[in-house]
Formats: sequence, structure tokens, C-alpha cells
Amino acid sequence: MIRTEPGGRPAPAAPASRRVGVVQTWSRKLPVADGGASRAGTAGPVLALTAVRSQNYGRDVLAGRRPRAQVREVTAEPGLVAEEPGSGFCGAVVRCEQGNVVLEDRHGRQRLFPLTPAGFLVEGRPVTLVRPGPATAPAAGTRSASGSVRVAGLRARTARDSRLWVEGIHDAELVERVWGHDLRVEGVVVEPLHGIDELADRVAEFGTGPGRRLGVLVDHLVAGSKEARLVEQVDDANVLVTGHPYVDIWQAVRPGSVGIAAWPRVPRGVPWKEGICSALGWGEPADGWRRVLAGVSSFRDLETPLIGAVERLIDFVTEPDE
Repeated sequence: MIRTEPGGRPAPAAPASRRVGVVQTWSRKLPVADGGASRAGTAGPVLALTAVRSQNYGRDVLAGRRPRAQVREVTAEPGLVAEEPGSGFCGAVVRCEQGNVVLEDRHGRQRLFPLTPAGFLVEGRPVTLVRPGPATAPAAGTRSASGSVRVAGLRARTARDSRLWVEGIHDAELVERVWGHDLRVEGVVVEPLHGIDELADRVAEFGTGPGRRLGVLVDHLVAGSKEARLVEQVDDANVLVTGHPYVDIWQAVRPGSVGIAAWPRVPRGVPWKEGICSALGWGEPADGWRRVLAGVSSFRDLETPLIGAVERLIDFVTEPDE
């Protein structure tokens, strides 16, 4: 159909990149009082053609749609760090239960999230977390308390020059209870520090260097604490300091493993161990520690921040020097 403008002139052709459609609109002139003649001098319906432009979408807009990228599945193994983007909560996998996963952040807080498709971020990328499959149980005695493969017929090797320092006797006993086998395989000696007030001086006396590294485990290593300020004084590439957020190493043991619902709050100014024993009726701190240590048989009885801190230290003091 040829379109015309008022006056009879042909309308310019529509650009090739557009489609021109025709919309038919009906209008009726309203009658007037002089017997029905319209003011325009014409009575009855009038057909008006109006040209409108429509976007040229080319071929089927659905035909060129790219397939959605596949979201990979990741097994929710304990220790895997994941983020739930809806809440921004980030933490390590503790366990899976009834279609949900429990994450624990660096402050020890735990939250439960459903295992929804593409519901988490791992290393910044969307993933679908899936429950671990039924694993074949290792033969009895083939796993150490830390979960590592036990070395049969182990003969003690000569101790390395590198050392692992912890803050006290209780810390050393707990590390030995869980990681003792691994440390003997690697020839790493654990030594108690009895506090870190003079940590920088002790490091200088030790004399670090290639093949002579120090790994230091610190209690209550949180931003703004006295411990954090003392650690900042150590500047040595052959020293790695890690820690956990708990006031004392006792608190790094899961409450359920020692038969309590939660660790009691100790009033400010009261020595922590004495306050715990008083609240729980455990007698003296020595009696309380025996209860705590007896409740630990493997890494599963410990809180995630402590596990990660010790594993990093062992890796550091045993990795080959470049």
C-alpha cells in the first residue's frame, strides 16, 4: 500500500531497518443540531489510516539465546569454606544434616542453610553444595586422630630444627592428643611458651633461618587484642603465627564433647579456668582439664578455627625451603 501525506504527496519510504505497520482507526463525526450535517460537511463514519513504526527484531529472538552456564557441584566436605550470598555469611562446612549444611565463621558462630541448587559461592563462583556420599570406612587403625593416614611401623625420625610453639602445657597436650602421630612422622617438636609477652625476644634468641622455622599458636588472637599487638612485633619470614578466637584452649573443644550444652560466661576480672570450674562444679582447674582432655579423641571434637590454625603451622614448618 502506498502511503500519502496531506496534500497528496507520496510519503517517504520507511528505512530498510524498520518494519512499517498499518493501524486502522475508526472515527465518527458527531451530529449537530441542524439536521445531522457534520461541521466538516461530511456525515457518517470515516476510515483513517495511521502508519506506525515497529522495531525490527530480525529472526526469532529466542533462537539465538545462549544456554545457561552449568553450575558445578561441590561436595560439602568438613572444612570447605563457602559463602551464602543472600546473607553474606561465610564459613567452613561443619556438617550436613537433613538437606541442610552447617557453616561456622571465624568467630565460631554457626548457621544452618538449605542445600539449594547454585545456593553458595566457593572462591567467588556459584556452586551447588551436595552432601558427601557414603564413604568406605577405612580399616580399623589406619587413621590417626587428626584424620591423616596412619604410618604403620613408624620409627621416630631425628627431630627437625624447626619448632612449633604453643602458649601453655594444656595447649601442648591437646595438640599432641590430636596431631601427635603426624608430628612424630614429620619430626616436629612442640614446646610450650607459657605466655607470649616476650615473643619477639624469644624468636630472636631462637635464631631462625633456612630449615629452622617457627610456628606459633596463640590463644585469643583477635583484632585489637593484646595478643594481636604482641604478634605484630614479630617480623620474620621464617616465623608463622596463627591463632584461634577463644579465650583459652579449653574453649576450642566442642561443648558436646565434654558433656555440656555450652561454655559458661565468666565475669570480667575472674580467672577464666577458675570461673569455668566453679560454674560447672568441676573442682580445681587441674580436675577440669582432665575432663576436657578426656573428651577429645579426634579432630572432630575440636572447633574449626583451631583445626585450621594447627594444620597451617604443621604445613609451614615441614615444607621444603626454596
